[in-house]
Amino acid sequence: MPKTDPILAKMREICLSLPDTKETMTWGQPHFRVGDKIFSGYGAEKGKKVIGFKLEMDHADAMLGDPRFWRAPYVGHKGWVSMDATQVRHWEEVKLLIHESYRLIAPKKSLAKLGDGRAAVSPAGRRGEARTGVKALSPGIGRASSSTRRPEAAGKHGKSKTPSTQRAKRRG
Repeated sequence: MPKTDPILAKMREICLSLPDTKETMTWGQPHFRVGDKIFSGYGAEKGKKVIGFKLEMDHADAMLGDPRFWRAPYVGHKGWVSMDATQVRHWEEVKLLIHESYRLIAPKKSLAKLGDGRAAVSPAGRRGEARTGVKALSPGIGRASSSTRRPEAAGKHGKSKTPSTQRAKRRG
């Protein structure tokens, strides 16, 4: 990507304004990291200029209804979405999506530097809050209990695959 690329310049403006971020060349294309974790990227995909970011799974699924968006290769099953960078209608929309990605990826200490009161939310709440603006009341709210959990969510011998659920069972 040339240094004078206006899309990359806008990406830098958005991404590098967030706490503890840096730009790295990863797989030959610019990516933005918080600490060592990628939260957004810009580059070429199948001959198109694309912006990539991670979203809540339900939000990512909803975005796929817009032809500007598609699941990112290799990581789309984890909520990563690619967007046609030449079809940006409003950079404010892209900024909100990148901020959601940042909130999903950033450690609590980086989130605390945002100064908007959202860092004190548990990881479960942090993910849902990024898009909705609503903090979770408790990390357990909205999760299926072990008695209502789908069978495919259980591991070998009927045990939950989720360590936090196992810890809760021991305490309760």
